[in-house]
Amino acid sequence: MTAIRKNQVAEKDYGPVFVPSVDYTAANENTDKRAYRLSNIDMVRGLVILIMALDHVRDFMMMGGVQDPMAQPDIGIGLYLTRWITHLCAPTFIFLAGTSVGLMAARKTAKELSGFVFKRGVWLVIMELTIISTAWTFTPFGEEAVGGLTIIFLQVIWALGASMIILSGVLFLGPRVCLIIGLAIVFGHNLLEPYWPSGAPFGDGTDPLWITFYSQNSVILGQFYVNTFYPLIPCVGLMLVGYGTAYIFQKPAAERNAYLINAGLIMLGAFLALRLAGIYGDPNPWQVQEYGFLATVFDFMNVSKYPASLLYLLATLGIMAIICGHADKVKGKVKDVLVMFGRVPFAFYVAHLYLIHALAMLLGMAQGHSFDDVFKFFPFYPEGYGVDLVGVYAGWIIVVALLYPFCKWVADVKRRRKDWWLSYL
Repeated sequence: MTAIRKNQVAEKDYGPVFVPSVDYTAANENTDKRAYRLSNIDMVRGLVILIMALDHVRDFMMMGGVQDPMAQPDIGIGLYLTRWITHLCAPTFIFLAGTSVGLMAARKTAKELSGFVFKRGVWLVIMELTIISTAWTFTPFGEEAVGGLTIIFLQVIWALGASMIILSGVLFLGPRVCLIIGLAIVFGHNLLEPYWPSGAPFGDGTDPLWITFYSQNSVILGQFYVNTFYPLIPCVGLMLVGYGTAYIFQKPAAERNAYLINAGLIMLGAFLALRLAGIYGDPNPWQVQEYGFLATVFDFMNVSKYPASLLYLLATLGIMAIICGHADKVKGKVKDVLVMFGRVPFAFYVAHLYLIHALAMLLGMAQGHSFDDVFKFFPFYPEGYGVDLVGVYAGWIIVVALLYPFCKWVADVKRRRKDWWLSYL
């Protein structure tokens, strides 16, 4: 089987957080059966969900098939920022998943909480292997371009699910121990770089399966072509940190917000200091670029995501902590819409992938390509397919508008009812 070049396939943010968060004020208790939610967490989650959708529209619809534009030194600022802001999604999803579990600890025994988290972790992994992989490829019975094998992805949903499974055991040690272990992983995992074998998704399928814990890889298992995009170890550390710092969100609003803003500023300061020094925290050193100052800035901010380096986590979580600290200032319809999307992450995630893929097919056929040319995974779309960046943003607006009524309906059902299965949406 011919290996696919690494830059042909997106290395991205593939999903949201699928556990509820807790609002101890329960301000809407009379109208919302799930009034324990913390709206600031939901708002931030909703924001990164919409950012994620923009990047996935770019994946499927942008002309040229370039899925890692930040690797191009002469990239335009519009495309660079469109791609860079999606770095915020995965660490935010994973951190807030841990935070949400930590906030639920006040309502459940350790045994109950462990069972809750374990079941959701297993469910997420199963969904990644089946429903979500199919949404990306539309070829669950085999893709001709990879020798008729069935493509399976281990992306951020797998990382979330596997991290939850691990958290379900570690949480018996208590939040403080989880925090210590998580910080040790986040700050120390880059020490593994010189020693851990490297791999790549969509290679020849001979990478050892075990290197998935800290490296991307591809493995052929019978009919299945399994590709790891999100190495697990940093994700586990991040989720443990989220679980161990959940107490921050139990503080009074003013104190909580000040804490988050200060923490965000400290993280960004640490990022700048370490990045400038170039001594630790990322395997991709920055260099002065011949294309000028802006290209040098782009290279400076081009930190490593697979696995998520310390500098990547400091930069992205620093930004999101500051946004979350200011979330109380956002009022009205904007916040209401973001909170609504943030309360139905899994429903949005599955629906948006199938919708984007379907719209991409319609776009391809409108451009003169056949059904068979576009009924496949987007890296295999024909030459001449796609739109420019303006078209990507137009497609994104259409996707969000089409999904709004569906997501609002799901959110209303979850608000009115408390059936156990609704927590999976």
